[in-house]
Formats: sequence, structure tokens, C-alpha cells
Amino acid sequence: MRRAEIHRNTAETQIDVTVNLDGTGLYSVSTGIGFLDHMIEQLSRHSLIDIDVKTVGDLHVDQHHTTEDTAIAIGEAVARALGDKRGISRYGTAYAPMDETLTRVALDISGRPWLVFKAPFTVQRLGEWDTELIEHWFQSFAQAAGITLHVENLYGGNNHHVVESCFKGLARALRQAVEIDQRKADAIPSTKGML
Repeated sequence: MRRAEIHRNTAETQIDVTVNLDGTGLYSVSTGIGFLDHMIEQLSRHSLIDIDVKTVGDLHVDQHHTTEDTAIAIGEAVARALGDKRGISRYGTAYAPMDETLTRVALDISGRPWLVFKAPFTVQRLGEWDTELIEHWFQSFAQAAGITLHVENLYGGNNHHVVESCFKGLARALRQAVEIDQRKADAIPSTKGML
């Protein structure tokens, strides 16, 4: 089984994360930020990656450290669970519609972290989550997971729908990319021989 546990303890956050890439989308999420919990639940459910996250952060300061460190821990857990990446499909692409909103996500589990994020927000908060932290979550996740990640909201009006379609698009693209390609299950998907 492709599983990993991460325990990240700093002066700002204490985080325990477990992921199972071969799961069924089971989740238990507690970050102290309700809307972020909801988005990580969407990530788990639609990627079929089991995710267990418990974050205790310095929310009395603000939400930045909790958001960033939770994304880092989940990204590190995904990277560790992938191991040498042997047999994975590597690439994933998804279009995620949600009512009036459509978002496109494309990713490459390349070992070369990069983020292109194009999603406008017209409100400062969703629930209690600062919308300026949404792009930062994706950046921190991509960096820690070692993936090239492109997230582009093509259109939409409702800010909740926009961010949820971004997370659902990531989930579906990630599901595709981490799947084992049965035609090359013993090979690393790169002409370099490593990722």
C-alpha cells in the first residue's frame, strides 16, 4: 500500500497527516478553519486518496501558518507515499464544473514544483478563511509534493463555487496522475529513469 505519515511540529503549528493513495476517499480533517476543512474533504473524496489531518495552529495570530503548514504536510505525505513514483501515470488533467463555474487543472508529478494559479476572488473571506490564502495553499502543496500544477478558473461568479471547483479539479487530476499504469507498472515514467 502507498501510505505515508507526516508529523510536523513547529513553534507555530502541530500537524499530523496520514495519506493512503490507494484509498477510497475516506477523510478526517480538523484544521480549525472550517472552509479549509471542507476543501480538504473535497480533495480526499474526489481523488479517492484517504486523508487524515489534525492541525493545531496559532489561529490567534492569523490563518497563514495553519494554511501553509497543513498544505506542506499533505504535500510531503503525498510525495513520500509515491516513493520512487514507479508505475504512476504521472500526468493528470481535469475540468471541474460547479454550477456557473468551470475550472481547469493540469498537473505533472515531475519532481519540479511549480504553480500557475489563475482564479480571481471578489470577497476577502469564505466562511472565516482568508481568500488570499487559497493560492498560497496550492503553492505550498505543489512545492512540498514536487508537482507542476496549473489551476485556471475559466469562468464563474460565486466565490465558493470557484474555490471548490479548484480543489475538485486538483482532486480529479491527482487521482489520474497517481494511478498505476498497468502497461508500465514496473517503470518510472521518465526517459531520465527517475523523477
